[in-house]
Amino acid sequence: MVRKIIKIDEEKCTGCGICANACHEGAIEMVNGKAKLVRENFCDGFGDCLPSCPTGAITFEEREAPEYDEAAVNKAKELKAYPEDHREGHTGGCPGSRFMKFKKKEDSKEDTNFTLADRFVSHPSRLEQWPCQIKLLPTTGDFYKGAKLLIAADCTAYAYANMHEDFMKGKITMIGCPKLDEGDYTEKLTEIISNNDIASVTIVRMEVPCCGGLQRAAENAIKNSGKFLPWQVVTISRNGEVIE
Repeated sequence: MVRKIIKIDEEKCTGCGICANACHEGAIEMVNGKAKLVRENFCDGFGDCLPSCPTGAITFEEREAPEYDEAAVNKAKELKAYPEDHREGHTGGCPGSRFMKFKKKEDSKEDTNFTLADRFVSHPSRLEQWPCQIKLLPTTGDFYKGAKLLIAADCTAYAYANMHEDFMKGKITMIGCPKLDEGDYTEKLTEIISNNDIASVTIVRMEVPCCGGLQRAAENAIKNSGKFLPWQVVTISRNGEVIE
């Protein structure tokens, strides 16, 4: 069939990978340092990748192409949410933003005769997934099913010594800094809470005023979602104590 589909000019492409991340359908991947339309049936023709390209290498064209296969796209998204052996799923673009769901080992038993390496193992990370930045996390995925969300200011993990055990354990961790990140988190968080089966929300912020932006965004997202979820706000002082 003849339909509208994207076209990538390889000469203009600098290989930044932004378009691959912007393509939610997974039609674009990075091949030999260049963006490629690798799955024509995954391209919906809406062009979410167009405004993300800094060099103008992506345009529309009308030509013979396979029909957009929404069912195949949805299936591919599910597979990416739970990649084989819990390793990173190949989504193209920046490797640091590719989704990973971790398989956690059982806690080690107490042992007084441990080496330095054993000590690290006895205090495992409670991060359940990668990425953890609010800006980079996908808005849908099976890993959100029944998830308890932790929406935390990034400084809290450094100020509060037992962040992993007291707050991150058993939760999907989402971090951000409203003072340093551009834009507001409300829209992204609203989409995540609205479109997924979220069990609860915990907001952990610092006592500094700028962290109020993160709290407001999370609270507004819960309100905008129209859902009645159990949620709480915990405030950490600058010297690492829980004050609320």
